[in-house]
Amino acid sequence: MGEWIYNSSFDTVMDFAVTVDNVFKRYGQVEALQGVSLSVRPGELFGIIGPDGAGKTSLFRILATLLLADEGKATVCGLDMVKDYKAIRQRVGYMPGRFSLYQDLTVEENLSFFATVFHTTIEENYDLVRDIYRQIEPFRKRRAGALSGGMK
Repeated sequence: MGEWIYNSSFDTVMDFAVTVDNVFKRYGQVEALQGVSLSVRPGELFGIIGPDGAGKTSLFRILATLLLADEGKATVCGLDMVKDYKAIRQRVGYMPGRFSLYQDLTVEENLSFFATVFHTTIEENYDLVRDIYRQIEPFRKRRAGALSGGMK
């Protein structure tokens, strides 16, 4: 029997941190995900491996609510990927293997741009990003291309 955890930030009891149920993702005629199903328990180390084009990135983008599945359901911490996408985005971060910062923009301009993509502003969410923002504040006018790999 699985260990149950209580997570007060979600106000629920969870058996699985992540569930994916029969998820499909298509790009035109190409099926990137074909009925993927999996469950990951809280604290479990779980790897996704496969060749190029197997759909790994598509699956992670779906779980990070950056991409909609064509079919199927998925949850993160008991939250539905479609109905609860805003709550998931407050709790989950996704950094692709290839950095997505615009090299010719400053750190501050990149933050503002990506906030706009999510229909918000840094100011509206300052309480959520305060600690991190204070750490990067000395670099906010630096172009992203001039940052070290760790700073990106």
